[in-house]
Amino acid sequence: MDKRKIQIEQLEPKLQLFKQAGTLPAPPTGWVRAIRTALGMTLEQLAKRMNSSKQSISELEKREKEGTITLKLLRETAHALEMDLVYGFVPKAGSLDQLIDEKAHELAKKIVVRTSHTMKLEEQENSEARLGKAFQERLQKIKFDLPKALWD
Repeated sequence: MDKRKIQIEQLEPKLQLFKQAGTLPAPPTGWVRAIRTALGMTLEQLAKRMNSSKQSISELEKREKEGTITLKLLRETAHALEMDLVYGFVPKAGSLDQLIDEKAHELAKKIVVRTSHTMKLEEQENSEARLGKAFQERLQKIKFDLPKALWD
């Protein structure tokens, strides 16, 4: 089996675990402030735990809410809150296989349409059945090879 196929098979179950988490909206104040206040921890207390200032923690919370915080700082904050930072990716297509399938369909269609157009110009037009067969063959080849052109 191809190395990339094995990687996909290993990653897929892990990515699926994040699927439900991906549907959860962040609290309006951001996760850090929501958790800190739910724990009854003050800005000063979190600042002390992070060897920082109250103003720095306020800025950290603002940056987290705006999405401009770094993963490193989020990890440090999680540690100070006695939590683990968990992050992952959720394929919009539902799974890696579905994402690859969608991209392979797009690329196969583009290739077959381009080839068909060229043949039409040369007065060698193919039937719909032949185009359908060419599409399926190209699709299978793309899904098997996973060419870099899939992501252009």
